[in-house]
This record gives sequence, structure tokens and C-alpha cells, in this order.
Amino acid sequence: MMNTELKERIETALDSIRPYLEADGGNVKIVDLTDDMVLRLELMGACSSCPMSTMTLKAGVEEAIKRAIPEITRVEAVNTVPA
Repeated sequence: MMNTELKERIETALDSIRPYLEADGGNVKIVDLTDDMVLRLELMGACSSCPMSTMTLKAGVEEAIKRAIPEITRVEAVNTVPA
């Protein structure tokens, strides 16, 4: 279970990219942070069915998260459609 301070840092990082996701009709929600610091996210709206969502996750979301919170080792989506 993640602590409140870490969750706030993750939300702040996500907020920095949310306008781009929302512009395409999507969003993202925190599902879990594993003990080995893998952040699991749920892609919502248009992002959940977009064939480009895996690239968006890696290039946009993961980069923003790891830049803000370097201790996170990986970001993965629990519901992406394989590209």
C-alpha cells in the first residue's frame, strides 16, 4: 500500500499529463503500487481502447511519472489493448 505523500506525488505527475489524455477523450487512474515500486494504472475513456495506448503509456505517462518520482521502476496499465 502506498503512503499518502507518495500518492500525492504520483497524482501531481499524472495531473501534468492529464490535459493531453483528456484532449483525446481519455484519462488515467491509480490502481496500485507494488512492493517493488511498479505503478499500476487503469486507462479510462478513449485511452482504454486506443491501439496507441501502450505507446502513450510508455512515452508519456511513464516518462512523466519516473521524472517526478525516480524510485518508481516501471509503469504498467492493467487494461491496455495490445498494439
